[in-house]
Amino acid sequence: MKETMNYLFGSVGPTGYGSKSTAEQVTHNFQTGSSFTAIVTGATSGIGVETARVLAKRGVRIVMPARNLKAAEEIKASILSEFPDSDIIVLTLDLSSICSIRSFVAQFQALNLPLNLLINNAGKYSHSHRISEDGIEMTFATNYLGHYLLTKLLMEKMIETAKITGVQGRIVNVSSGIHTWFSGDLLRSVAQITRDKSEYDATRAYAISKLANVLHTKELARRLEQMNANVIVNCVHPGIVRTRLTRDHEGFLTNLIFFLASKLLKTIPQAAATTCYVATHPSLTNVNGKYFVDCNIASPSKLGCNPDEAARLWSFSEVMVSTEPKTHVDHFHGLE
Repeated sequence: MKETMNYLFGSVGPTGYGSKSTAEQVTHNFQTGSSFTAIVTGATSGIGVETARVLAKRGVRIVMPARNLKAAEEIKASILSEFPDSDIIVLTLDLSSICSIRSFVAQFQALNLPLNLLINNAGKYSHSHRISEDGIEMTFATNYLGHYLLTKLLMEKMIETAKITGVQGRIVNVSSGIHTWFSGDLLRSVAQITRDKSEYDATRAYAISKLANVLHTKELARRLEQMNANVIVNCVHPGIVRTRLTRDHEGFLTNLIFFLASKLLKTIPQAAATTCYVATHPSLTNVNGKYFVDCNIASPSKLGCNPDEAARLWSFSEVMVSTEPKTHVDHFHGLE
């Protein structure tokens, strides 16, 4: 009850920020050099746009991966109109495609840029059952597995940048409080919703993918510490906000629910605050593997804290991104 009241009234937490804080407010003291570079996925709509806009305002070079290049170029033009000195690079990326992710990383590496921040923000909520070109349920492929592979392929660059510059690299995984709605065997459930259309429920699929984001953060943090890498990773729940994430679920009922809940919704600048806070605030140096809500450390679900489940998901993910799509059916069979 106390947490709910704090959210509704915007009470600040130990950090001095709360649910009503905005991305610009939490980054107002952030200073960086001209070579500071961030990759922000999902920067063509909603929270991602505001995240990219505010970081650009603070002098960060933005690399904007996008499936829809026209939309990305429009966002780039909008940010440049507001901050003409911004450096924004648009590259092609479809997070549901392993081939596209590898191609994007190759294009980025060819630019010979540093990489200080990786913000895994892109998210999909799909009302209908779909399978990616790699044979994986689309929500899981886009929200989790694509970001897993992207992070894996960019890790060497992030570690190298941190070593050369002496500035700690940061990875931010954007999860959701909806991850707490799922309990059970995560990987078996992924196999079920991939193989059997009748098992598919959009909200459950989204919850599974967001729990995977939390578990990925936990296991990656452990591995980074084991490597003594000067890179940290944390995950965030941005809050409830009406964005294009629900574009596959538009209609009278959805619109009515959002209208009735409007007093509980954050604005997009408020929803981007926790991501920007975790990505930039100096007080978070060496803070690793945590879950943030309203710019303060919070507790994920019990399952999200399970190190064995995190390690199991990691091993499964390694297999999925390292094998041919035609063999994925066999891997899913092994989970059932």
